[in-house]
Amino acid sequence: MSAPSLASSPDLDAERRRALRRMRSLAVGLLVFAALVYLVTLGQEGFLGFVNAGAEASMVGAIADWFAVVALFKHPLGLPVPHTALIPERKAMLGRSLEEFVGENFLSDEIVANHVLEAQPSAKAGEWLSHEEHSRRVVLEAADLLGLALRRVRDEDVADLIQSALVPRFKEEPISPLAGRLLEEVVEDGAHHGLVDLLLEEAGRWLEGNEQTFHEVVVERAPWWAPDSVNERVIRRLHAELVTWIGDIRREPYHRSRLALDRVLRQVAQDLLTDEPTIERMERFKVRMLEHPQTSATYISLWNALRRALVQALDDPDGELVRRGVSELQAFGERLCGDEGLRARLDKRASDLAVFLVDRYGRELTSVITHTIDEWDGQEASRKIELHVGKDLQFIRINGTIVGGLVGVLIHAVSVALS
Repeated sequence: MSAPSLASSPDLDAERRRALRRMRSLAVGLLVFAALVYLVTLGQEGFLGFVNAGAEASMVGAIADWFAVVALFKHPLGLPVPHTALIPERKAMLGRSLEEFVGENFLSDEIVANHVLEAQPSAKAGEWLSHEEHSRRVVLEAADLLGLALRRVRDEDVADLIQSALVPRFKEEPISPLAGRLLEEVVEDGAHHGLVDLLLEEAGRWLEGNEQTFHEVVVERAPWWAPDSVNERVIRRLHAELVTWIGDIRREPYHRSRLALDRVLRQVAQDLLTDEPTIERMERFKVRMLEHPQTSATYISLWNALRRALVQALDDPDGELVRRGVSELQAFGERLCGDEGLRARLDKRASDLAVFLVDRYGRELTSVITHTIDEWDGQEASRKIELHVGKDLQFIRINGTIVGGLVGVLIHAVSVALS
């Protein structure tokens, strides 16, 4: 498999190549000029001697710096001089060095934490969210993503989740203590009275409207030896008394039957908490319910109903759910703007999160540098790097030529003075 190439814009590369050629030409031109001056002033005394010494030192500086710059990218003059062609031959070490440099100087815990705290992300977020159009944008984007996710959930996935994760967990978790405490609280608060009233109302309405059906049901259980006329009077009387009894219970909040029902429910709640036979029966009932084939279908039906309601609410950009979300998010942004303590806490948490992510994944992030450089072709990498920084490196050659000449003049001056 061939090594991956280093992507770059052809137009930018062409411009960099032209700039590099110009700077190389300038550096070489200065070297040639220094050589000509040296030849012209060779063996001269006086002022020209100073010029000759400066030109000689300029050539030495220019050639030395040319060697240093070229040695980064290739062997000077093609000679395999040790410690030359550093980039193509030691790119692995370069990658590791860059990785360590980035890790130590950019991804240390202290630097990351300070940068996050100095950025004050909560203040910026509060200012941005306090504008309704921004909060609405966030809510609508979140609604689109959530709606898309809900549509992608399949019934098979829900059934698998219920059967493989929820049902086994429900089987292991005892339900009797929960049911007992819940029933105890319900009875104590009288929350069941509404249900009792509903059942009584429906039972009374059914008895009043279905007297004939009541008669047919009861007459089947009447003694065979009793005369029909007696059975008729007894059943009518029983029906009337039953209607009256239900009506009395409905009208009287402290009817003896209501109080008796409360006592029974309290006893059931207590048994669910303390009575072992009752607890065992409740657990067996729970297992039968969970293993019933219709249970999974019921869960899926409930999930589909909930999903349809949520998707419809999320799809309506002017609906109550979206309006409430925008209002709450905008209010949170305004609170962030005015609550310095809240901003400080959130910034600290953001800083801690950033440090955690750096500690957890910083090594993987910086290792991308080493892995990427290892995959580069050495010669191509050298050419690309030279194309990017070679123009600036030519200033080393130019400066070496100029500074070398000045130093040569200074040395010659000292020599003249001492002689």
